[in-house]
Amino acid sequence: MSIVTVQLGQCGNQVGQELFEVISNDANDTQRKVYSECSSERFFNETANRELVARSVLIDMEPKVISQSIAKTAKSGKWRYGDRSHFSQKQGSGNNWANGYCVHGPRHEEVVMDIVRREVEHCDCLAGIMAMMSVAGGTGSGVGTYVTQCLRDEYPNSFILNHLTWPYGTGEVIVQNYNSVLTLSHLYQLSDAILVHENDTVHKICAQLMNIKHISFRDVNKVIAHQLGSVLQPALTGDSHGVYNRNPIGELMSSLVCHPEYKLLSVCNIPQVSSSSMAYSMFTWPGLLKHLRQMLIANSKMEEGIDWQVRAPSLQPEGIERTRSHRRPGFNTSLANLLILRGKDVNNAEISGFQHPSLYTPWLPADEAFSMWKTPVPFNKYEKSAILVSNSQTLLRPLDNMVGKAWNMFASRAYIHQYTKFGISEEDFLDSFTSLEQVISSYSQL
Repeated sequence: MSIVTVQLGQCGNQVGQELFEVISNDANDTQRKVYSECSSERFFNETANRELVARSVLIDMEPKVISQSIAKTAKSGKWRYGDRSHFSQKQGSGNNWANGYCVHGPRHEEVVMDIVRREVEHCDCLAGIMAMMSVAGGTGSGVGTYVTQCLRDEYPNSFILNHLTWPYGTGEVIVQNYNSVLTLSHLYQLSDAILVHENDTVHKICAQLMNIKHISFRDVNKVIAHQLGSVLQPALTGDSHGVYNRNPIGELMSSLVCHPEYKLLSVCNIPQVSSSSMAYSMFTWPGLLKHLRQMLIANSKMEEGIDWQVRAPSLQPEGIERTRSHRRPGFNTSLANLLILRGKDVNNAEISGFQHPSLYTPWLPADEAFSMWKTPVPFNKYEKSAILVSNSQTLLRPLDNMVGKAWNMFASRAYIHQYTKFGISEEDFLDSFTSLEQVISSYSQL
């Protein structure tokens, strides 16, 4: 089964290119035939000349990034984008969600969906669609939301996963909080799950763990691509009987999204070291998993600076319901977790610490809330690596902060006219605020 990616805007296209770059190394590895064939089928079409062509559609309202991506990948010799799998225009969306959603999206719907349709028809069996976009700008967020709406209408029975890049808190765009509120509120009604990467967090990883002195957007995108690849590459599930999972997006949904009110997924992985340090680093499964578990419960995205004082609450005696009053300050409650282990001696890893009921909301049994995938095949040069995809309270604070900042601007009607002139009314804003306040309330109650 195959995944079709739809890369939207500058950020979505740049992250998508780095993702295919990482994955192509596995797809071209002839030493691991079954794994590589599964990886190749999942992400690439193979031509008669044995060329790998990404199962991807590139969309932007400006041509620069797409042109650069196509030219660069064509030279790599490992893979390339399809000759007719991209669409661009000469004028962007001006960092305005309304311009992207109300103008560019409808204007170019027919041609964009034709490109997507061709890509889907190349798949023997469609596992799902992953739309990659930023929430801060105009094209990624506005056109991305409109295209997601079209995908839901066109493929009502297919899984849709939205990968969102969250802007820097200090601000990339003055109206980024407006764009983010409008994007998230609409996607919550359209998408099956929303996987989020925060730029601030990834930037810290680049600086403190990767030891990068002058951090570029490409450095940030490489870290995001590594984490995404770790999730989406072939692995063995608990009931796969030695066969690599066929539908990673569907299995991701069934493992983590058990209720339509809870769709926000976050990712953390371990280890994360610079390439120069990798040769001198030794990792054991007990050490990796001990740190990863503490990263989960203390809501830390990297192993450096973990708060080891945070502890899981004690379970109440049988018959006494666990409530929020039993939760400890700083503890990150989970709805569901998916642990993915890749590398040497993976069958010896002890994972019971992630199965404990104290980590999870009381209304879902822990054996249903925890899932694990694994493979002895290492990923991206790491001999052992562990990644955790979590549906938890991890994104509660950044979401609350973003909605609060957007509401403060809306209360003074700042920049509202820039949206109303394209057809987004104040009532649309209020509906979006209401929708996200409900999401915040639901996650707070975990």
